Amino acid sequence: MVSPWLTAAVYDKIAEHWDHPGFDHSNGMAQHQRALAFASTDGSALDVGCGPNGRIVSLLLQHGFEVTALDLSAEMLRRARQHNPAATFHQVDICTWEIPRPYDFISAWDSIWHVPLDRQLAVIRKLCDALSARGVLIFSTGGVDQPEEVTATCYGQSLYHAAPGIPAILRTLEAANCQCRHFEFDHGPSDKHAYLIAQRA
Repeated sequence: MVSPWLTAAVYDKIAEHWDHPGFDHSNGMAQHQRALAFASTDGSALDVGCGPNGRIVSLLLQHGFEVTALDLSAEMLRRARQHNPAATFHQVDICTWEIPRPYDFISAWDSIWHVPLDRQLAVIRKLCDALSARGVLIFSTGGVDQPEEVTATCYGQSLYHAAPGIPAILRTLEAANCQCRHFEFDHGPSDKHAYLIAQRA
């Protein structure tokens, strides 16, 4: 298990790889459009682990949301602020950050799988609890049945990933009074990349 601050230090070194013209900026966009179809057309939105290129923040701003974005990497945030100065940014650890208000839409795309495994379900529950009535949450995870954690090489750096397993996630959503609106292996089951859309009752 790796400290989130160590993961952030790794991302400080490789942030540029997600913030250049060669990056596929369509990554995750169709999935967010699907999630936005369940949401109101304005209100407040939270992007957890916003990354450096601002594509999700930009999408939320275009849909009329007041956007707050979080990341633990200082370099990720520096770049993100340049792309979307109209958003509010915080350098915080989602595990310990006290969410100050309800949000109508929350995204955690390719981010909370860096949270230590023993804290991930609590973070998912925290995000569910931060939704307003009928609020929508979209997040990606490893499409596995049982808890798993791995450390893999990414652009020459070691990065920690973990997933609590889809059954445990679905139980957590139910306990938080959230309904799973969509679950998909969006790259195919072979690479285990999955995402869920949930909505608070």
